[in-house]
Amino acid sequence: MTQTTHDTDVFAGLREIVGQADAGRAFGTPVAQDGTIVLPVAKVGGGGGGGGGTGPADDKQAPTGTGGGFGMTAKALGVYVLRDGKVKWLPAVDVNRIVLGGQLVAVAALLVVRAVLQSRTAARKPRAAVRIAQLRQVRRGRKH
Repeated sequence: MTQTTHDTDVFAGLREIVGQADAGRAFGTPVAQDGTIVLPVAKVGGGGGGGGGTGPADDKQAPTGTGGGFGMTAKALGVYVLRDGKVKWLPAVDVNRIVLGGQLVAVAALLVVRAVLQSRTAARKPRAAVRIAQLRQVRRGRKH
């Protein structure tokens, strides 16, 4: 198998990008104003991919193949506020997560209510049948 210089460039670029995604990227640039320093914090992750190729075939075809790929995510976690020699953590509020959690709770509550109603309905059916039979006996007794 042979490797072209184009493949080498792709892999070198990927190595450089992955090497830059270190733990130091989790902290943003501090912002200072009026004696207060705000240090943003984020969760950063990433990954890369690669590829390859084939050499020339027996019938003198040109070599084929290449590859590459990279993905990166960053999620704000909050900020550290440094004021008057004290440090305070202020977490970021993820409204989407709150809404999703509320929807899951609502669905679970509806399923529980449905199960309770079904069990109550199932428990009443035998009682209703007994009551109907008792009423029929009373009516027969009156007719005789």
